[in-house]
Amino acid sequence: MDISDDGPELDPEWLEAANNLCGILRGRGTSAVAELFVGAGWQSRSSSWEGYEVETRWCRVELDRLDRAETLLNGVVDPGMLDVLASLLSRFGVDFALELYDESGGLLREISG
Repeated sequence: MDISDDGPELDPEWLEAANNLCGILRGRGTSAVAELFVGAGWQSRSSSWEGYEVETRWCRVELDRLDRAETLLNGVVDPGMLDVLASLLSRFGVDFALELYDESGGLLREISG
């Protein structure tokens, strides 16, 4: 269930964008988090032994295991959709901290839940 190509692909405008999002998710492992995104209609594919890439039209992130119950998240998000991503993580019941960066690597915003 944690692998699915049924969801929408990342919009072309974000394909070449540099990573602008990083964060940490607590309380769930990478497979469990990927499964939550798939349940919300996102695509998911394995990217390493324990990592996943999940995406929708406005966001593509890598989920990498830090330890049994912590997941590192990094990738690209439409900056106008950061609150939607945070809301989705809150609905999942995942404790999170996200950081959004500009093109120069300057921190624009932090959000946690």
